Order: sequence, then structure tokens, then C-alpha cells
Amino acid sequence: MNFELLAQIYVFVLAIFVGFEVISKVPVVLHTPLMSGTNAIHGIVVIGGILVLGTAREPIELVLGVIAVAFGAMNLSGGFVVTDRMLEMFKGKPRPGSGDGGKPGTTGKS
Repeated sequence: MNFELLAQIYVFVLAIFVGFEVISKVPVVLHTPLMSGTNAIHGIVVIGGILVLGTAREPIELVLGVIAVAFGAMNLSGGFVVTDRMLEMFKGKPRPGSGDGGKPGTTGKS
């Protein structure tokens, strides 16, 4: 095992511990907005994965690259789904007979 690989494993293990500590300290109220925002960052990760995948030479690099891009894309779309659900919670409930569907900024008067 060379020094570079050992250093990369060390950083990876430290990132796991730091990530666990940071996420465990987030209040429940902020967890959904924080996670949906960070999942949206996966758009950049997916683009980077596609660029790296374009330079892959070995079959294992291609397989791992496709898996990484697929997981990144799933996480990206999941982040937007969570954000949509979160924003749905803040919409007003429709008032009986108003006909506005609970849209903010509408008075329900014609």
C-alpha cells in the first residue's frame, strides 16, 4: 500500500466522522431544508462525474463512473423532490368558496 492511497483512506475516514458529528448536531427543524439544499449541489458533482467518466480508460473505471453518475443523479432529483415537498407545506390551505386554490397573494375576489 503506497503512501498516497493510505492518505486518501485516512481523509475518507475522517470525513465520515466529521460528517456524522455535523449532521447529528443539526436540529430537526433545519434538517430537511439543509439536506435538500446540499442535495441540489449534486448537480455539480454529476457534471464532474461525467467529465471524469469521459477520460476513463479501463472497464472498471467506466463501471464505477456510471454508478457514481447514476447515484449522483438520483440524489440530485431526490433533493428537488424533498424541496418541493417542503415548499408544499408552506402553501396556504384553500378557503371554502374562495376559488383561489390557496395561492399566496390572491384575495379570492373577482
